[in-house]
Amino acid sequence: MALEPPIRALHSVAMYARDAASIATPIGLVRVTGTANRIDAIEILASGDAVASNAPAIQEALRQLKAYFAGRLTAFDLPLAPSPTERGAVLRQGIVDIAYGETASYGARAKAIGSSPRAIGRACARNPFPIVVPCHRILGAGGALGAYSAGNGPITKSRLLDHERPQGGLL
Repeated sequence: MALEPPIRALHSVAMYARDAASIATPIGLVRVTGTANRIDAIEILASGDAVASNAPAIQEALRQLKAYFAGRLTAFDLPLAPSPTERGAVLRQGIVDIAYGETASYGARAKAIGSSPRAIGRACARNPFPIVVPCHRILGAGGALGAYSAGNGPITKSRLLDHERPQGGLL
């Protein structure tokens, strides 16, 4: 009886260890999860302790987040995990294109990228990268604050918008 050859797929696929680290910020603990090469998620938590990481991508994300909250960074440049769909990538980029200190309505952002306000809202609700993909900059019709799926919801959204105002700053 011949033995089956070993299953090479289990050994030939590079496995990447996920890591996480967090920092204390004016809006709560911000945890970054990813690998050495990319960021998979950012979460705004109510409590917890700051934790370090040796993963270069995570260290860079924490450095940029610290600079953002210190008022020294207005645009992020991080290796984010790709969107699972092409349409998702278009929606994400449409949100990223809203500049620091600026806001846009769901409708205006949708029109700018050829989408619908509902699609923009869903993209924000599913955004795995709050702050970096700045859904807090998207407002409801007539300038209404609207929902926010990260942190403490609209309170966190309001604090991030206040931070980005010219006189602002959370620190």
